[in-house]
Amino acid sequence: MLRLMMILFLFIGVTLAGIGVVAALSMGLYETRAIVLFAASGAVLGLVVSWLVARRLQEA
Repeated sequence: MLRLMMILFLFIGVTLAGIGVVAALSMGLYETRAIVLFAASGAVLGLVVSWLVARRLQEA
């Protein structure tokens, strides 16, 4: 399951991190710290989501 989760994270994590960066920029937060914080929180959320999706795929 770990291999499947990491493959899914390549797509889900990067996408959610990119959404975090776009959200930070659209809120007018142009500081480096804010952009990195939003990208990191998106990546962490992507890790959780990819784990949930991998678990569901393994059950199926």
